[in-house]
Amino acid sequence: MEAARKSALARLQAMGLPQRRDEYWKYTRPDLLITEDVAPAELLILDEAPLFDTVERLKIVFVDGVFDADASDDLSMEGVEISQLKDAPDWAQSLYGVLEENGQTPVKRPLAALNSAKATQGIVIRVFGKASKPVSLIYVRKSETSDVMLHHIIRVEKGADLTILENGPAAARLNTVMEVDIADKGAFHHVRAMGRDHARRAATHIFGRLGHESTFKSFTMTVNGKLTRNEVVLELTGDDAIAHIAGAAMGDGDFLHDDTVFITHDSLNCQSRQVFKKVLRNGATGVFQGKILVKAGAQKTDGYQMSQSLLLDGDSQFYGKPELEIYADDVLCSHGSTTGAIDDEAMFYLQSRGVSKAEAQDLLVLAFLDAAVDEIEDAAIADDIRSRLEGWLARRRD
Repeated sequence: MEAARKSALARLQAMGLPQRRDEYWKYTRPDLLITEDVAPAELLILDEAPLFDTVERLKIVFVDGVFDADASDDLSMEGVEISQLKDAPDWAQSLYGVLEENGQTPVKRPLAALNSAKATQGIVIRVFGKASKPVSLIYVRKSETSDVMLHHIIRVEKGADLTILENGPAAARLNTVMEVDIADKGAFHHVRAMGRDHARRAATHIFGRLGHESTFKSFTMTVNGKLTRNEVVLELTGDDAIAHIAGAAMGDGDFLHDDTVFITHDSLNCQSRQVFKKVLRNGATGVFQGKILVKAGAQKTDGYQMSQSLLLDGDSQFYGKPELEIYADDVLCSHGSTTGAIDDEAMFYLQSRGVSKAEAQDLLVLAFLDAAVDEIEDAAIADDIRSRLEGWLARRRD
């Protein structure tokens, strides 16, 4: 993969590191992600059971960004090939950096190019049928100054089906890239929960290519984190492909959360959905930048985009930038973005029936977030996510 890394480094040198003046970085703080020294992030001792602990899964553990064979399960599973990035087979070496490079046009993504140039740790997965259980990527942090880059490559072959779970704090500063290539009639499901440690700074990237009648579904839960930027860049290259991306974020205080999504429709009768919800208070900031590009000839496109924020006080803020760029004439595309406070009438209704003010607010917040959580197909995983959101609210009731 040396040639791919050199090519990525050349791309990075040509475009430069992100700056606040760049169009897609003006709401965020790129300097927090590119400083020479990593700001220490205090380690958090959790007071709850590990996420996804009730799910039967194949566990792959990284400690401060390094694969931990002793803590991980046996990587063998019927119909699935799994290896470390450093032992990547030929097919993965030929795919490394390809989807990331495709995703650099028309918007530059320098932190992803930096990852392709420098990352040496990650996992490679190829699935040939329906995987018998999810593959769970668990990120453990033991150092207060860990600076981690991970690069994962996933290939879903024709008619295959794979679920990926991700959770854990990972690093004081994190940069990840996941390249997902989905063949015809393949299905990829992804559920991610970012760690509860607050001083974390993270930039994540998912680059996906969808074939004919393929499915891509991704959900991310974020609670806490000083700065989090999650980017998803998808190409729908086969007819009748489906892509759903969702996220639920809750922030308190010094919190900045940025979802940046770019979906390109380049084939017939494809569907895409973007559903993002953010709950913000005590000066927290939320950002959504989502774009749907419908190329000429991509008729019968159905593209939907919704970003909403719930501000629990007058100090928090939300920046929304939904975009549609359409070059076909037979499409159904829409976008919406709303920002508001808790509904007073709903609060009065609940309190008049004996629900305390704090509990009433929590119920309304959970109801607000549920449209995003509902995008998770596995009911047990969705319920686990709901319980974690409820726990976060309970810890902050006062």
